[in-house]
Amino acid sequence: MSQFAAYNNSDLDSSSSSSPPPPPPPPPPPPPPPLHSSGDPSQIEEYEVPSGEIAANHEAQKAPDGFKLKFCTVCASNQNRSMEAHLRLSAANYPVISFGTGSLVRLPGPSITQPNVYGFDSVSYDAMYRDLDSKDQRLYRANGVLNMLGRNRSVKKGPERWQDWKIGVPRLEHESDQGSVGVEGGLVDVVITCEERCWDAVVDDLLNRGSPLNHPVHVINVDIKDNHEEALVGGRAILDLADTLNKAAIEERAIAGSDVWENGNSSARSGFDDRVPDLLAEWQARWPHLPASWTIAWF
Repeated sequence: MSQFAAYNNSDLDSSSSSSPPPPPPPPPPPPPPPLHSSGDPSQIEEYEVPSGEIAANHEAQKAPDGFKLKFCTVCASNQNRSMEAHLRLSAANYPVISFGTGSLVRLPGPSITQPNVYGFDSVSYDAMYRDLDSKDQRLYRANGVLNMLGRNRSVKKGPERWQDWKIGVPRLEHESDQGSVGVEGGLVDVVITCEERCWDAVVDDLLNRGSPLNHPVHVINVDIKDNHEEALVGGRAILDLADTLNKAAIEERAIAGSDVWENGNSSARSGFDDRVPDLLAEWQARWPHLPASWTIAWF
């Protein structure tokens, strides 16, 4: 007897009299594509904290006397990630400077083994732009390097090396840089690096300097992949972090008194210093795809 003969009419009758099975649940929504899956920056917007939320936070943390924390942004070549963050912070009226930690400035070339190499503190962004434009305008326009250099030369003159920064020495020759107002004295409150090896280089350098000024500084790393799309996301995330830190600094400065705060010693800013890890954790929850780390160091 074949297997089909096992099903008789009574089986069919009993099955037809039973209640129909419930409909299947709807399928889950498809997962979002990876953050870096597209070269189109418009695809990144949905993974950023909404601009309205950042704008509201930025408005909420303004002090009556215009107080702003002073920032420094750092990446390897002071070209992409640190400069996008520098531009974002300066546009929000934060005092800001930026540096690179590499031995030389390296930009993409015709192949991975043929980068374009320049010196820190010696070649301007405009000179790099004109050099690459004359070499192969189509290539360097297509890979975004000319657009990046065009942005950079509107922010400051050229890339600077962290290890050559004379901390505490007036930066009067940088008065035309965006964000220069407030950091003329050569000191900052927060250093934000964009890669773990840059964070290591900054912390090691500060230890080697021996803290001659006895001035506390928070060193925070926000790990950002070195491409144009993620630099845009990272720049917005760093602005959100700056707003978060600045709001807390305003509150603690009001408690300690502005004169005491400006002395810059550890006791005057201890309330703010103690809050930074928790503030960073709150920020990390909003930006989970940008791993962060923190330490406090001394100038």
